[in-house]
Amino acid sequence: MSPRRPDLLELSVDALIALANAGFVKRALKELDEGRMPRIEELDDGAVRALYDDGQHATLAAGRSLREAVCSCPASGLCRHRVTLVLAYQRWVRDAVGEGADEAPVSDANDAVADPSGDSASAAEIAPQRWTPTEFDDAAIAAAFPAATVDLATRLAAARPVIALQAGLGDNAPNARLPMCSVRFFSRSSLLHARCDCRQGSGCEHVVLAVWAFRQWRASRDEGAEATLELQPRQHGERGDAVGFDAQAQALRDELGRLCLRLWMDGSSQSPLLLEAPFESLRQRCAQLGWSWVLASLQRLQDLLTAQHARSTRFDPLQLLDAVAECTARVDAARQAGRTRADGGIATLPASQILGIGVKGEVALDHLRLVSLGAQCWQDQDAEGVRVLFADPDTQSVTVLERQWPRADATSGATPTALMARRIAGQTLRQFASGQVVTRGAKRRANGVIDIAAGARQTNVLPLAPQSWDQLRAPLRQPGARALSAHLRRALPDFVRPPQAIEHLHVLPVDAVLDWGWDAAEQTLRARLRSGGEEDASEIDPADCLRLALPHSAAAVGAVDVLARALSGEWGAPRAVAGLARLQAGHLQLLPLALVTEQRALVLQAESAPAQALPMQAFDYAGSALAHQVEQTRQQLAAWLRQGLRHQNAAARERMRALATGLEQAGLRRIAGLLNDAVDAVGAVDPARLPERMALLVLALDGVCRDAVEPA
Repeated sequence: MSPRRPDLLELSVDALIALANAGFVKRALKELDEGRMPRIEELDDGAVRALYDDGQHATLAAGRSLREAVCSCPASGLCRHRVTLVLAYQRWVRDAVGEGADEAPVSDANDAVADPSGDSASAAEIAPQRWTPTEFDDAAIAAAFPAATVDLATRLAAARPVIALQAGLGDNAPNARLPMCSVRFFSRSSLLHARCDCRQGSGCEHVVLAVWAFRQWRASRDEGAEATLELQPRQHGERGDAVGFDAQAQALRDELGRLCLRLWMDGSSQSPLLLEAPFESLRQRCAQLGWSWVLASLQRLQDLLTAQHARSTRFDPLQLLDAVAECTARVDAARQAGRTRADGGIATLPASQILGIGVKGEVALDHLRLVSLGAQCWQDQDAEGVRVLFADPDTQSVTVLERQWPRADATSGATPTALMARRIAGQTLRQFASGQVVTRGAKRRANGVIDIAAGARQTNVLPLAPQSWDQLRAPLRQPGARALSAHLRRALPDFVRPPQAIEHLHVLPVDAVLDWGWDAAEQTLRARLRSGGEEDASEIDPADCLRLALPHSAAAVGAVDVLARALSGEWGAPRAVAGLARLQAGHLQLLPLALVTEQRALVLQAESAPAQALPMQAFDYAGSALAHQVEQTRQQLAAWLRQGLRHQNAAARERMRALATGLEQAGLRRIAGLLNDAVDAVGAVDPARLPERMALLVLALDGVCRDAVEPA
């Protein structure tokens, strides 16, 4: 038998979940497993029809996507009949091939598709191969999309968007991450089954852009699994505007340097009113040049300054140090990329990606399912708020929902509302933060922040279960501590990546809890877990160890006690943990936000638990002498940034010179020289170059702090 619809045979269960929803797919599989198989008809024109026992019938015509299938049931959109049609057709073809052994076999492409019931042997025998949708030429695009859609894609390509590409391998579909949306390809023979997470869902201009990007990647002869490229304009002879540093760009860089110089010299503790005018001027200049990521970096810097003056729990002096360095480093990295391109070379990243040129506004999303990976609560003098962190199992992307409310004035006599009792889209914040959200009323900005409409009818919230993270995969979910450490070392520096509302959020398995306890000096609950590695190993490899560190927070006082109860096995053995990962002294450290045990899933800052006596335990996490010295230097620089270099007394300068001497003796002569320049900043260093040199110092210290391995 030679089936007329090979494109339907290529749709896996995961693809159908992405194209429809998990509920319809699970119900369809259950009905088929119970023997309720509809009668399948394959028409001469390529249409497939399914006739059901309940009297309904569904038809999927050739050249149509699943969403364009026609069904006689009252449902106005997708329904279980349409989804069952595809799964039933796959089984019908398989059974027909099995019965007609003397007929021509199904094509190899169809054999490679696993049967949804899980009993297909042909797919398991074929090794996973890298594939990309590069075989779709202009004729295939013209046949699948209206001319107006192709014209719109051509206009978007003229802006030279930066697209991150990931080849398909095994169960993972090829993926293209555009500035505002993601496109996945589930069929090798039809573009109609490509899925975009914009409101249109499929058949949009973003699919065309993704195909062009994959074809451009193939032309570069890069055989890697991932690539990031700047899409070239499609119209003949059109080259687009190359990113360079003209007079306007140089003026913006100089103005940004003056702001950073002012922060370094006078400190971040100066009145924010004095900085409002420079920030506003820079925002206007960035908007004129379209430097979206520089604008986002500036906003992050200003938010940290505001949090510092409001005495907010969101403020972190080391984050402020990194934010000031990033503003300078991002623009300088883009300038260097522009120079490389102007000289005829190939930059690792295009300047347009580093600067965020062409990234605008927000995009309305189609049917969206989000799984909570934790929450971060905060409070200051006047307000309180939360950031709920979600994973999209379809695209493996991370999104953030942010909300804040004014705090009740103690003198007003009003009863304050508990933070977790606040409501979002008709649900309490606790339900939202500890749940799975299904919504059709979401919009997403380029930095990953989403907004969900207030209408409760468009949004449903289900409880988070121990199985909720099972569909997460790399790079979001890693197989162990060793793999995540390697991933973090390969990752591009934050100052050249698109800035996101949350960075380095990952999920790891937990194989065993080694030890845990309360660090009274640091007011932090610490633990060592084994994640990955061989279970029967006589000794635990340090590379497979994961260190947890959860500081006490006034905004979520019960989080420490909830984590302590989970680590002690109150709800069964921990099975997975989600949190913010970083490398410190060569070891992997995680700020835990959510935990999955054998019995339940826990979002730490959304749970409540009675206070308890915690076991005291001393953890020797100081690391090598070099790591300790580098960390001291970073802490001292963060303090100087708050106070201002010009306000340091002689004793403070001598302490910093002593640190510089120690770094020089350890072989870090360049860093020691930059540190001495900071000590002599008033009058001894060219003011125009100070922000650049301070950014280089901060980034170099961060790199050493990350990789300075502890002694054996």
